[in-house]
Amino acid sequence: MIYDSLDHIETYKGLSGDIYEGLKFLKQAGADIACGVHQLSPKVRAIVSEYETMAENPYGYEAHKRFIDIQFLLKGEEKVCSLPLCRLTETKAYDPGCDAAFYTAAAAPQEAVIGEGFFAIYFPQDGHMPQICVSRPAPVKKVVVKIEI
Repeated sequence: MIYDSLDHIETYKGLSGDIYEGLKFLKQAGADIACGVHQLSPKVRAIVSEYETMAENPYGYEAHKRFIDIQFLLKGEEKVCSLPLCRLTETKAYDPGCDAAFYTAAAAPQEAVIGEGFFAIYFPQDGHMPQICVSRPAPVKKVVVKIEI
């Protein structure tokens, strides 16, 4: 997992051209961008959605095998809990159709608040549980950049 500010995207230029492309998109995306899927390149797409954060995510943690996620909020903020897969217990087996398996945890998670210019990157070994409210449920507008591995 990487947690950082969009002010530092040049740091990630050498990590992956696809990750850097996703971060550049987030840097220029305005809050008025249309909801839906925005294809940035053959291996990179951005999914923009609006919803209300919640006290608990009923799906628990998720992890992906085919995609890296960059999560960023255009409006509002949310908490994303994360733990390495080795600290999670699978509750729903991996489904290649949605590229996700779901998990629960007994250990205390790491927490990242995304919004106000901060993003988080989740790799296949990072279980993550997004959409959690910071203090109380609130509407948000979010971009998840999906990078095909």
